[in-house]
Amino acid sequence: MNKYFFLGILLLFSVFISNTSCKKKKDDPIVTAEPKLIFKFKFDSTQQRLNNIGQPATIPSGHAAQSPIFNGMSAHYIELAPSAFTALGTGDILYHAVETTAGGSTAIDFDSSTIATDGEQFFSIPLKNVTPGSYEYIRISLAYQNYDVKVRYTSIDFTGTIASFIGFNTYIRTYKPKAINVTLNTNKLQGYWAFEAFGIVTEGQAPAGATTVPNPIFASSPIPSGSCVVTGPFDGAPLQITGIETKDIIVTVSLSTNKSFEWIDNGDGIYEPDNGTDVVVDMGVRGLIPFIQY
Repeated sequence: MNKYFFLGILLLFSVFISNTSCKKKKDDPIVTAEPKLIFKFKFDSTQQRLNNIGQPATIPSGHAAQSPIFNGMSAHYIELAPSAFTALGTGDILYHAVETTAGGSTAIDFDSSTIATDGEQFFSIPLKNVTPGSYEYIRISLAYQNYDVKVRYTSIDFTGTIASFIGFNTYIRTYKPKAINVTLNTNKLQGYWAFEAFGIVTEGQAPAGATTVPNPIFASSPIPSGSCVVTGPFDGAPLQITGIETKDIIVTVSLSTNKSFEWIDNGDGIYEPDNGTDVVVDMGVRGLIPFIQY
């Protein structure tokens, strides 16, 4: 036998090995992604502006407001409620963020928070872990928001960034409104905020209980004062969970930012913190509508 015969044998053997290695065995498992319930934020400055009881709200006399440009938001708690008569905490609780007593009393651990931008996922859970049923409402406890507002200071107009802590109580080690690190290592109650512009950070505290937290079912299912559990009905029809889903369900949580930054105004409708009269009174969101995509 000559060298060409051996070369032919080697070529046939290599082809055989290649073909058999590429064929999938009949009993090989098919890997599929586990279907999930996914939550995303949407910040909408055109969505209806509501008050604490879910009714349309106008700007009070002597006040002014603007719609901030949101950079991010975090949530502390997510619950699905079957009906308007479902008491807080008795629905299907999907998420409860990390809490700590490092600052004394129980507080949200800011370092463990997930901050999401517009259109970004902020939480997901396998659908097999969601109790099957029909849910008319969702409750979300918001914890932190970061946004840009228009300001006039010493006759100069500019844009500054606000870090606003709207959870019931938050333990904050460090945070960054925009570029400057702020170190606290302490608890801050709902309404604590910081404003950054031109490399300078100014801190403040909104009045206790002044943060708007819309709850259209307040009469049948109230929420505790000082919390930020925003409630909203699913758009169009309840969320249906069967327990046999084969693909993801996406819930887009649309938050109304319509004139959500509100202050006592001197009459010109411009936020001027240096004039001694323009005092911030509200930084809460102005409504929640969850949209479902099956």
